[in-house]
Amino acid sequence: MTAYSLNLRVFWPLVTCGCTALLGLLQALRTRAGPAGEGAPAALLLKGALLLLALLACLALRYRARGRRGAPESPVGERSPAAARPGGRRRRREALEEFHERQLRLSPHVLGHSKAHVSLVVGEVVRAGKAAGRLALRGDFVQVGSAYEQHKVRSPDAFDVLVPLRLPPRLALRVEPRRREAAAAGLRGAFACALEVAAAAAAGGLSEALCVERPAEGGRRLSAALVLRWFQGHVQRCLGAVRSRLQERVRVSLAVGPGRPLTLHVAPRSDYVCCHLSLAVRLIPAIPLGEALFLTALPAAQPPAPGQLASLWTLNVSKPEQRLLGWLKEQGAGDSCHLKCLQILKGLRDLGGRALEQPLASQWARVLSSYVLKTALLSLLLRGSLHTWADQFLVERLEDLVQFLQDSLRQRILLHVFLGNTRLPEALSLPKFLKEATPVNLLADFDGPTLDKVADHLLNTWWQAPKIIRMYSGHRYRRTHPV
Repeated sequence: MTAYSLNLRVFWPLVTCGCTALLGLLQALRTRAGPAGEGAPAALLLKGALLLLALLACLALRYRARGRRGAPESPVGERSPAAARPGGRRRRREALEEFHERQLRLSPHVLGHSKAHVSLVVGEVVRAGKAAGRLALRGDFVQVGSAYEQHKVRSPDAFDVLVPLRLPPRLALRVEPRRREAAAAGLRGAFACALEVAAAAAAGGLSEALCVERPAEGGRRLSAALVLRWFQGHVQRCLGAVRSRLQERVRVSLAVGPGRPLTLHVAPRSDYVCCHLSLAVRLIPAIPLGEALFLTALPAAQPPAPGQLASLWTLNVSKPEQRLLGWLKEQGAGDSCHLKCLQILKGLRDLGGRALEQPLASQWARVLSSYVLKTALLSLLLRGSLHTWADQFLVERLEDLVQFLQDSLRQRILLHVFLGNTRLPEALSLPKFLKEATPVNLLADFDGPTLDKVADHLLNTWWQAPKIIRMYSGHRYRRTHPV
């Protein structure tokens, strides 16, 4: 049975026009009838117009009351959004599709040229950094992040690159988890470890140059802060050696500073006009740990005290995440919308934060970071059938993703996908220590009231998504200078 809906925006103008036409007809009959016969036809016509108007008003009020009674309850017991009404879901999908197409989706042409410039510059730098010494670059690099996982939004002007380090051959490192130290530094929602250097591995003076003594524990640790300092100077020297070879194609500068990641700024000189974007490439030194696994420096939430150098590292699983996304794409529907859902949710997060005041605005961005959103998506994908993510179910899957995120925020827990997760497919061939690792809660660094506020605003942002898109989204976003 087909359900018809009454559009009140069209209904009342039609009623007004009809009444105006009846009054005009009444005036015409009075003029034609003259003084002798104006009474009966005019009175009869007036009564008919009033009766018709009353009937239309009763029908409108009855429809409105029926709509209120038939509206389903929302999951949290409040009145459901406009998407629950007939036709609301279709209009919501149209708004989200237009938002994705016009403001979020990247041009493959521009993204391809940006990746080519990044590969050119970073490749020259790391090849120049393979000189022998206490520590050196291995000569390869690993492209990670949303730009290489096909879910980056807006403008392709920021990239992340892991630069593996080549350690001395006799150096022996032992990974020791350090959860208490990470918690003391204000980092509970992360995998933290220390790299213990064996006493017999003082090859090439590495222990004196890049390690810190731990008298209480009777050993040495490879210092993340000292490695970052060495890496910064080494990259500066490498860039100076290759700058002349690159100047015809790109302008390259290096941004350094305390507490900031080492960033290459790349401005193409000769290329298509549409691809003249200023690119920011974050270079991250990484210690190889098995196949496609790396350890990177773990920044402390609070700056270290004088005389204390940060020595904590964290596990980087960017390559296994890329493999997992590839496996999900192969196993799912050909027109799977899971990456589009992630892109739209990122866009709604950015728009939803514009209406917030500090400090909630900064907390909103930190709680709903891109990594948290990606983790929620991967967790949801591993729980159900991948064929239900076909593009025709875009709105339904987005609702599931928002509901899953809200439940996670209410329960104060969202576990890391690769640490201690038994749902991971065997086709990924992950190391045993990943499956047996202690699970890490990505929301452990946030207090309960903050998570509750973010959960409430997230649900409200989803309900009001078409309105928020109209209010806050303008032309396609472009940054003058990359962040």
